[in-house]
Amino acid sequence: MVMVQINKHLAKIIKKPISDNLVFATRIAMALMLSSASVQAATSLEFTQQDWQAVCDNTRTCRLAGYQAEGSSEQPVSILLVRRAGVNTSVEGKVKFGGAKESSAKALMQLGNRHRISLFIDDKDLGEIKPFSSGDADLTAPQVTALLGALAKSSKIELVLRNTRWQVSDKGATAAMTHVDAVQGRVGTTSALIKSDSATKPNDSVLPAATAPALNLVLPSNKTTNQSTKFVMRASNLATMLKQTLNDTSSCPNIADGTSWQMTRLSSTKLLAQHNCWTAVYNSGAGAWVINDRKPYNPQLVTTNATEYKSGKISAIQKGRSLGDCISKTDWIWTGKRFVKSHESTTGLCRMVEVGGAWQLPTYVSDVNIVRP
Repeated sequence: MVMVQINKHLAKIIKKPISDNLVFATRIAMALMLSSASVQAATSLEFTQQDWQAVCDNTRTCRLAGYQAEGSSEQPVSILLVRRAGVNTSVEGKVKFGGAKESSAKALMQLGNRHRISLFIDDKDLGEIKPFSSGDADLTAPQVTALLGALAKSSKIELVLRNTRWQVSDKGATAAMTHVDAVQGRVGTTSALIKSDSATKPNDSVLPAATAPALNLVLPSNKTTNQSTKFVMRASNLATMLKQTLNDTSSCPNIADGTSWQMTRLSSTKLLAQHNCWTAVYNSGAGAWVINDRKPYNPQLVTTNATEYKSGKISAIQKGRSLGDCISKTDWIWTGKRFVKSHESTTGLCRMVEVGGAWQLPTYVSDVNIVRP
């Protein structure tokens, strides 16, 4: 894996304590440049350092999310920076205040819809952010430019409303920004988020945006070629057959617990078999298999982490912790022959910003077209 190769370089280079973000970013850049071929071949990378996270998807669009310092949950806040791949792409910025719990911060966030909130960097007022919409607010272009410069070094970043200040940590930002530069092929160019005095590569050498795969979601049909044909198999026999598809039986310890199976017709010859696989403190997962409705059954495992199936789409939605302020999600869609992954994302770090997660940070996206039978 690319991340494994990067980590080997990091282990060799980063050996001494880090005194500031800029030094750490320089070391990160050295490690990433050593493995640049591997990084540029990657299409889906996540990177987390202290209070910042970089998440890139298969089109090479990258998203940077920063939060208040870890352990400080009284004034939850997050900033999102989005940059698409390719030459001359700008960076867009948003801010969101914590509403994961009832607090004065939540009340002030609602007040912020009527009274504009200002961005301060190192105690300098950079003006009001744009009005809130759907829970977050856009930063202005000059604010984004100033913020990128501030994150490249040690800075105090605050959102201010009257006497209330939400502080966004700068810890880990330069490392995350350098990671984005590596994924998008910007290291050593003047368009890099973390610029170098020795930047010599032209901007036209950066990697272009990749095209999201086009997928057809074929809506399942309840019609069969032979209406008198029904799938009949003992639950124990079905469990024994499908257990053979598991590389690790611990991924579905409940497969043979004797409880009922859910069978759903996908086409005239294919069925979806579902069964509870595991239950944890605040998550659970079901197994999902595609099988033929008669011999040879040819079972194909889709996932053992499913939480929902509806109209040709299987979803696996899992909480990072019981509060539900950080979530991961994967979707698979029925193409008429098999299920294929259509979406994968995280909502960012668990920092009390919002129940359901602060942001949508996809690692895999696709262009889905619905096809009716």
